[in-house]
Amino acid sequence: MFNKQNQGEVFNEFETVIGPSVKVKGDFNGQGNIIVEGVVDGNLKTNGNLEVGKTAKITANIEAKEAKIGGHVSGNVKIKGFLEVTATAKIFGDIEASSLSIERGAIFNGKCVMTTGVEEVKKIKVA
Repeated sequence: MFNKQNQGEVFNEFETVIGPSVKVKGDFNGQGNIIVEGVVDGNLKTNGNLEVGKTAKITANIEAKEAKIGGHVSGNVKIKGFLEVTATAKIFGDIEASSLSIERGAIFNGKCVMTTGVEEVKKIKVA
């Protein structure tokens, strides 16, 4: 999602924007791409991609296809593909992703599980 070749086209394809003045309380489920700049208090799940802006405050477990996090997240983050954690991010919870990038300056307090690597280790042990 956030590869440099795709950046321009992907960011135009978000179907839901939770703006900086919006507060969502309760579970939020979507099928498409989501941008969060406001506050979410509850679980956040999408089959699409997620971008959490630097002003966002999320107290929730997050699930998405791919994600870019720049704000404050208190909860577990489960990403099927690539997770980009920017320098402004503060994540207090566990991360599960198949690939991960954490910029210098980000705060991450939790466990990290790389899903692709775990699957490969299981296959090797079985063989």
